[in-house]
Amino acid sequence: MRERKNLVTMKGESIVLVGHEVKVGDRAPDVELVDTAMQPVSLSSFFGKVLVISAVPSLDTPVCDLETRRFNDEASKLGDDVQIITVSMDLPFAQKRWCGAAGVERVTTLSDYRTGDFGDLYGVFIKDLHLLARAVFVLDRKATVRYIQLVPEIAQEPDYEAILREVKAVVQESQNSGAPG
Repeated sequence: MRERKNLVTMKGESIVLVGHEVKVGDRAPDVELVDTAMQPVSLSSFFGKVLVISAVPSLDTPVCDLETRRFNDEASKLGDDVQIITVSMDLPFAQKRWCGAAGVERVTTLSDYRTGDFGDLYGVFIKDLHLLARAVFVLDRKATVRYIQLVPEIAQEPDYEAILREVKAVVQESQNSGAPG
């Protein structure tokens, strides 16, 4: 089990992340997650679009709630070329309930509760809490990791502007190269 230390804090205290370190330029690992209908979903089923993967500790916490609502709002502005996914260890039932209560319809929520494989393969599994660290990954249409933001303090929101700039740049690049939409 690969441990990474001193990358992320929670309320100022360092926490240990477990898993492989994904780097910009890597092919995004495929992983099977669970949707809100309790059905398995392979991350690769979203490859071919510009993909924003937002890993969060739990949708039932204030910062994760704000973050996912913000990405839901941004999704309509980014167009059909972009898919936004939020991954957490929350049970699919809780994700479904939260999405309904929050009116989130443009972000796909997926759960890593069964295996923790996403947390392991993306290096964001918090060892002592059995939760995911707050991180955002931007993938191009070929599933190449183009941007990673590992939020240094779990209780803080990510830098949305930096993420959105990268997403727009990746979309523009693929349009300029003639990649299919």
